[in-house]
Amino acid sequence: MLSEHLDRWSLTPDGNVITTPTSMLLPVRAGNARLMLKIAVLEEERRGGHVMRWWDGNGAARVFAYTGDAILMERAEARVSLVDMAQNGRDAEASRIICAVVAQLHALRAQPPPALIPLARWFEPLNSAGKTYGGMFRIAHRTATSLLAGERDIVVLHGDVHHSNILDFGARGWLAIDPKGLLGERYFDYANMFCNPDPMTATMPGRLAHQSRVVAEAAQIERSRLLAWIVAWAGLSAAFAVDDSRPPDGALSIAQIAAAELSR
Repeated sequence: MLSEHLDRWSLTPDGNVITTPTSMLLPVRAGNARLMLKIAVLEEERRGGHVMRWWDGNGAARVFAYTGDAILMERAEARVSLVDMAQNGRDAEASRIICAVVAQLHALRAQPPPALIPLARWFEPLNSAGKTYGGMFRIAHRTATSLLAGERDIVVLHGDVHHSNILDFGARGWLAIDPKGLLGERYFDYANMFCNPDPMTATMPGRLAHQSRVVAEAAQIERSRLLAWIVAWAGLSAAFAVDDSRPPDGALSIAQIAAAELSR
């Protein structure tokens, strides 16, 4: 597959293949331009590629070519990392950068969006987990059900906003990569950053309480509703972990912290 696309777009490999459960990536060159070739393995990555094209470089990496499962996009080269910032005393600054990028992604476009997955369908695994495991899973499911019944501010969602999916593209600024392609309430896209950049940072005493105030102000959203979406998202993340035979403890801890903060 890689050879086919290298030939089609006259590309030269410029690094090693990066393989994930959902895609293959290869740094490439087209003349002097440093680009990234991404080939989707799963449908969610194909859908994400359609959303990347729809964003047309506004708030997201620019797509220069596409066909079938593959997209050719600009490559981040800068060394500044939101993960490093959040882990080294600049957590609030990193959160504000993420909020600024998400605002660009949520902005209205003239063109109709591609086919997307509604949040209600995305949350279906949490329904099963709530019935099977109870406890925090059930609380998260109840919270999600209430939120989804009264969704507001419906936008095209990235669906996986976190510190490693917002990259420094130098002169182009901070841009998003790797969307899931969802449709729903804009609050959802701010929830995942509270499970990141790593479990230790995410669960530091007082961190979620402080960062939720930072994000609510930067995104101009209600803090209490944001906290509810964090409970819902963290529960869903834990359900995904269980489905993948991974421990859900980290995500469940975030759900518990957010639920406690919400009840204050």
